[in-house]
Amino acid sequence: MSSQSLSPFAGQRNQSGFSLIELMIVVAIIGILASVAYPAYTDSVRKGKRAEARAALMNLLQQQERYLTQMNTYETFAAGTPGTLPFKAYSSSDNTSAQSSHLLGARLCQPVGTITPTKRDCIEVFAEPQVGVFSDPQVTSMAIDTQGRRTCTGTNIDRCWK
Repeated sequence: MSSQSLSPFAGQRNQSGFSLIELMIVVAIIGILASVAYPAYTDSVRKGKRAEARAALMNLLQQQERYLTQMNTYETFAAGTPGTLPFKAYSSSDNTSAQSSHLLGARLCQPVGTITPTKRDCIEVFAEPQVGVFSDPQVTSMAIDTQGRRTCTGTNIDRCWK
């Protein structure tokens, strides 16, 4: 047997599997796709959470109107703490903070000119994103009052009510 036939580079050999360069090309393609898909996914999740908060605000506003017809006044409470009142305090359907993206609250409407509204005149319900559970750098708070005025704070307020 000659020493040339023992060489691994002699003649044609069968390859099985992938070369390192092929594997690196696949990893690079997956990385590029992930860098495009992940921001789109997080934006879609934020949009869904904002829609959930808008629906919860409308529900809370209806609860406040019902309360007004029964008690002849609206009620205020801090975000996420309705106390003993029968109001929804979280944007999730089960009214628990574990799954909720926003905390709901109610406050007096902002003064208009020299007129300061009372709890019998006007109430504003608002939603604030929960810290740690859901971060939304574009919308930090959204609110609607019993007069139909909608407000929003954040860096991109066009996204609040759409």
